[in-house]
Amino acid sequence: MFSKILIANRGEIAVRIIKTARRMGIATVVVHSDADAGSMAVEMADEAIHIGPSPAAESYLVQDKIVEAVRFSGAEAVHPGFGFLSENPVFARRLEAEGIAFIGPNPHAIEAMGDKITSKKFAAQAGVSTVPGYMGLIESNAHALQIANEIGYPVMIKASAGGGGKGIRVAHSDADMAEGFSAVKAEAQTAFGDDRVFLEKFIIDPRHIEIQVLGDKHGTIVSLFDRECSIQRRNQKVIEEAPSPLLDDATRKAMSEQAVALALAVNYDSAGTVEFVAGQDRSFFFLEMNTRLQVEHPVTELITGVDLVEQMIRSAAGERMAFGQDDLKIDGWAIESRIYAEDPYRGFLPSIGRLVRYDQPEEGEQDGYTVRNDSGVREGDEISMFYDPMIAKLNTWAPTRLAAIDGMARALEDTHLQGVGHNVPFLAAVMDQDRFRSGQLSTSYIKDEFPDGFQGAAPDRRRLDILIATAAAMNEILTEQSGDPSDRTDWIVLVDRDAHGVSLGYDEDETLTLDLAGEDRALQLGEIDWRPGLPQFRAVLDDVPYTAEVARIADGFQIRTGATKARVRVLTPRMAELFARLPVKQAADTSKLIQSPMPGLVVSIAVTVGQEVKAGETVAVIEAMKMQNILKAERDGVVKAVGAKAGDPVAADDVLVEFG
Repeated sequence: MFSKILIANRGEIAVRIIKTARRMGIATVVVHSDADAGSMAVEMADEAIHIGPSPAAESYLVQDKIVEAVRFSGAEAVHPGFGFLSENPVFARRLEAEGIAFIGPNPHAIEAMGDKITSKKFAAQAGVSTVPGYMGLIESNAHALQIANEIGYPVMIKASAGGGGKGIRVAHSDADMAEGFSAVKAEAQTAFGDDRVFLEKFIIDPRHIEIQVLGDKHGTIVSLFDRECSIQRRNQKVIEEAPSPLLDDATRKAMSEQAVALALAVNYDSAGTVEFVAGQDRSFFFLEMNTRLQVEHPVTELITGVDLVEQMIRSAAGERMAFGQDDLKIDGWAIESRIYAEDPYRGFLPSIGRLVRYDQPEEGEQDGYTVRNDSGVREGDEISMFYDPMIAKLNTWAPTRLAAIDGMARALEDTHLQGVGHNVPFLAAVMDQDRFRSGQLSTSYIKDEFPDGFQGAAPDRRRLDILIATAAAMNEILTEQSGDPSDRTDWIVLVDRDAHGVSLGYDEDETLTLDLAGEDRALQLGEIDWRPGLPQFRAVLDDVPYTAEVARIADGFQIRTGATKARVRVLTPRMAELFARLPVKQAADTSKLIQSPMPGLVVSIAVTVGQEVKAGETVAVIEAMKMQNILKAERDGVVKAVGAKAGDPVAADDVLVEFG
């Protein structure tokens, strides 16, 4: 077994690998860029080596620097994590030539399966069902249009060297293809240094299901069963679970057998994932193989009890697998929510900045569920524009799927972030949806359920009760601590502008009772855990515990419970009467402005002052975190002013173009 390994990665996955290596008694070395000098991974590792500037192309992707760090540290092996060099066969071969173990599959397997074009050809030859498409070199836009029409729209444009949802577009027409083909090639070149793309038929209403495989260097390959990854946004997985709610035992067995057969055909060793696109009728087609550890591996670990990072290390060290297929079984259900620094209220665009607050849910066994939170950042850390905006992978396990979902909803309630936009409210909304809870999933789920984007959720009865009770209790606590407690028991609670009359009282065990005017029912609020200044309010409402995110504002409170956020005021009846007469403030008119939706870099400005622009025409392109965002005119107009040029850094809401 190795005594020291080097981790050629950063963030959450570097922390994850360190934890397993530490448990195995293996010393760790991490490499880091300028941006990561003070990171959690650097703090946790036994050694840290600086390898260059913040851009990945000047640090984490430079093989010479990684190899030099290995030599300097005396590490015997390299774990690449995911992304960066993890699926680069040239890197794996170079380590092999240097006598350094690569904690991943052999270079031949990476080469055969890691390239999406090659892997599809290989899978077809091996008898694995594949999606109709064109795997050859596409020479031009005209060639791409010809192929797309032969396959038939809709067609998916994918980067051959892609991964992590980067370099993927769906074209529904020749116009989409003409624009998307060039965009994918550009994204692929920027993200992977390889602009090759391929085309394949886009399956209508598909599901994304994958099989985790694991091999050693002695010819043993096992399946660790399936994961469902259908909840995606811009082809980036957001919520995953294991096992899939779609599959029956026969389909699960068939998919696993195909995945294992494919892995055996390339003498696969280490952890890998065979991905399938599945129809709602349980038909399935090979999509690609990821020759690395997947982001969503924790859900598999939770239902199988197998530490995949440990098994990768043992395989790389030449050990035989200590278990076989018959020793593995599915135990319970696991859900993973990817918590990203992105603003769901602004089209999920990346959000960068400092984590001013980061309260995490308690890990381990809870009341009927288990929590695991894989995070690579701490309170006070910076979310950089140079890398993916992941904050954490929040996982819950329970004996049943619904219990795991309910556990996730509670864990999300117990997660509090300030300083950057984040998608916790959106994740909470999905957990509450009947469709998600029923398991009726597809890769178009987010588009189907949130066609106009995410603007929060209207409160159901439970959420409304939480808003009313939380605000009333906070008001009571504040008046008592101010030294001027009121004897008033009758209040009007305004949730936004909707009025709810309440009468307050306490019973013998200090439980707050709230009689709701005109509803013939009362709320019981106990075990209140809050004091002024705390960003989370914890209590038990009608025997069910909850956590709400709270903040004091000028004339009341800002409260979020799950996906519901509201401004809540607690007023006397007279004040509520006067408030109702106030006019509603009108939002500023920004209809003539094209504003940057996120902080980033201007790639191009496609218009000039005085130019006539038609609705739907591209106006500007903004890039951040390796993603390009194309901004289009929403209506016809004439350009009055241009506020930026290519190469300019911009902040969210900066005006790029103004129409007359």
